[in-house]
Amino acid sequence: MRSLRRFLDNIKPQFEKGGKYEKLQSTFDAFETFLFVPSHTTKSGSHIRDNIDMKRTMSVVVIAMIPALMFGIWNVGHQHFLSHAIDVDFWDKVVFGLWKVLPIVVVSYVVGLGIEFAFAQYRHHEVNEGFLVSGMLIPLILPPDTPLWMVAVSTAFAVIIGKEVFGGTGMNILNPALTARAFLFFAYPGEMSGDKVWIAEKADTYSGATPLAEAALGTSNPSVNFTHSISDMFFGFMPGSIGETSTFAILIGALILLVTGTGSWRIMLSVVVGGIFMGLVFNLIGLNAYMDVPFYYHLIIGGFAFGTVFMATDPVTASQTNTGKIYFGFFVGVFAVLIRVFNPAYPEGMMLAILLMNVFAPLIDHYVVESNIKKRLKRVKKNPELQAKLGAV
Repeated sequence: MRSLRRFLDNIKPQFEKGGKYEKLQSTFDAFETFLFVPSHTTKSGSHIRDNIDMKRTMSVVVIAMIPALMFGIWNVGHQHFLSHAIDVDFWDKVVFGLWKVLPIVVVSYVVGLGIEFAFAQYRHHEVNEGFLVSGMLIPLILPPDTPLWMVAVSTAFAVIIGKEVFGGTGMNILNPALTARAFLFFAYPGEMSGDKVWIAEKADTYSGATPLAEAALGTSNPSVNFTHSISDMFFGFMPGSIGETSTFAILIGALILLVTGTGSWRIMLSVVVGGIFMGLVFNLIGLNAYMDVPFYYHLIIGGFAFGTVFMATDPVTASQTNTGKIYFGFFVGVFAVLIRVFNPAYPEGMMLAILLMNVFAPLIDHYVVESNIKKRLKRVKKNPELQAKLGAV
């Protein structure tokens, strides 16, 4: 590492002002700060000093997604060979999964980072760190059979329209990865829904229906017949998006985020509570078979767990106040289950629920802050001594 540090120090003057490659200063800075913690700090204003910068925080989130990614790679191969009734060993499934998943990850990062670097160079700004996470989130929420050109188009849309037009990382109002998913769903619904997309190169005679699709049939059928057991749903042995099937792997990621203090436990807990609440309400109403599906099924099927851990907790697009995080998460859980049950044509409600609450997050924080101000003013009015002290000040 010392030799690498010396090499960077030797070539650094060429990328600074007056150097041969000064126009590529943002690009060099991005690689340098990714490899080493920056040596500079803020010079003005009031800031909290910490040894963990934004790139390190984003790296923790990427590490937390690795269990879901690894399982997703294996499951893509497992579902493929299962649909063809071919018995192969563990590594054959992994190799096939890598062959399908790795190009999606590469395209996501190449297109997204390419646009980020281009905007940084044009603005003469530092390269934003946010796409380190978004570049991994986008592949994990896509079906394994998504065409690579669609991955490229949706990634470009998410970065340019979902983030850069608002000013870059920290200024966007919608989660970029979910923006990409929503763009694909509404622009190319035939490629983002239906049983064929959830299994890579599926056999024609194999249904490949996801548990959410099977549950959606309960709105018109007298009962819901799940092909997969509850343990299969929890551990992820079922068709679905690359990184969303295994609740177990996602919980490992949640533990990493919570232990490192990167993810908000308030949002995670309140999303689960909101989902349970709405599920219980439907269980009590019981107007059709879908409403009778046990409430806990909603927590382990579809993208509920993945959205709870990695999407709803986005520090930029979620509520910022502690109380606001609780309200934000609760309504994400409520709307996710509500959309699923009332809209069988679109069984997955987590994406729309989070995007909807992203829009309302600033409003939630506004009312939380206003409520705190009113409470403090009431305390002051009831305390003459405090009024006298404030008057003296």
